[in-house]
Amino acid sequence: MGNIVAIVGRPNVGKSTLFNRLTEERKAIVDPTSGVTRDRHYGFGNWNGKNFSVIDTGGYVNNSDDIFEEEIKKQVELAIDEASVIIFMTDVVEGLTPMDEDIAALLRKCKKTVVICVNKVDNSMRQNDAFDFYSMGFDKIFAVSATNGSGTGDLLDEVVKHFTSEEEMLEEDIPKVAIVGRPNVGKSTLINTLTGEERHIVTPIAGTTRDSNYTRYKSFGFDFYLIDTAGIRKKNKVTENIEFYSVMRSVRAIEQADVCVVLLDAQHGMESQDLNIFSLVQRNNKGVVVMVNKWDLVEKETNTHLAFEKDIKERTAPFTDIPIYFISALQKQRILKAFQGVVDVYYNKTRRIKTSELNDNLLPLFQKNPPPVYKGKEISIKYITQLPSKYPAFVFFCNLPQYVKEPYKRFVENKIRAMYDFNGVPVNIFFRKK
Repeated sequence: MGNIVAIVGRPNVGKSTLFNRLTEERKAIVDPTSGVTRDRHYGFGNWNGKNFSVIDTGGYVNNSDDIFEEEIKKQVELAIDEASVIIFMTDVVEGLTPMDEDIAALLRKCKKTVVICVNKVDNSMRQNDAFDFYSMGFDKIFAVSATNGSGTGDLLDEVVKHFTSEEEMLEEDIPKVAIVGRPNVGKSTLINTLTGEERHIVTPIAGTTRDSNYTRYKSFGFDFYLIDTAGIRKKNKVTENIEFYSVMRSVRAIEQADVCVVLLDAQHGMESQDLNIFSLVQRNNKGVVVMVNKWDLVEKETNTHLAFEKDIKERTAPFTDIPIYFISALQKQRILKAFQGVVDVYYNKTRRIKTSELNDNLLPLFQKNPPPVYKGKEISIKYITQLPSKYPAFVFFCNLPQYVKEPYKRFVENKIRAMYDFNGVPVNIFFRKK
């Protein structure tokens, strides 16, 4: 495993701001509302040629009744387990608090390299106040301002000193899979079941996962990255700023993914919001697998799943060549089979067909069934080729491309799908002048 830096500390000391500075992107949600960063959140950083992963954790709170604060504490402990180096972040303005002491006690037990980062030091007066934090008994203290970046260079110099090996970055040829869907359909439960660890906070409150995270999954012969996303909500439900960021993050996760798992709740079926998410995946030309979760809770008759499947395909039409799996994340039913389907879709998306083969197999077919005559003019297709894009796209060269209408494009797409396996992948058809 590569080098992992965990940023821990009580709520509102500026962990997410530092995370964004280390990863050089506005990925963590930064908001003055306490407790915004609920899950561990992953990013990638580089300092003087050394690559590392950064984990931004939820604020650590000891002895709290709040359900999230209890869960955040567990998340911080998990992050500490994973980290090679821990940045313990404090706040010079509020000074040393009992909560900081609680975290210090936890960190002294963990036998990992701990670097104290005193944040919000943006003048010489505060520089002196930073020395108070030596009383916690750690060797190295760095006074920084995460907002303007002062002091972060010295902090990183110290952090990378303790690295042991090079961190592997996201490898390009490994599928990136995003789990997307409305809040509370079971996305985090699905990832926890698959990875076998409590990587995500799972509580029965809609909207728990606010950030999206990468997790490399290597097991049962699989090797892919999982991107977990915040649930996408209807626009009128997005009341908090935080919720807005989460929707943006889900959209970004779809953009970053190769294949998207659209997770549905079996008790609700495919609702308009699910269809919006599906359309978003399709418009981004991503592979798609539909998983119907909580199938164990549905009263079943002989053909219940067939009726369910038919209803989904009626809604997604004309794009109906999609794999649909009925799963239970909680009961671990049919999950490996469904993820085999995800990998198959990834290979379908990357399938390349030789130009000679396309012309030999398809050209006679379309010359026999040409586009309908338009304004007395016959349209003849001369040549077909696949574009070198990241998703299946085909160009048909013909004499009058402007007269080829949508129904014929669909006819062409169906013939291509009948001959080659593009299950779960949007196929783009273009007609151009030779």
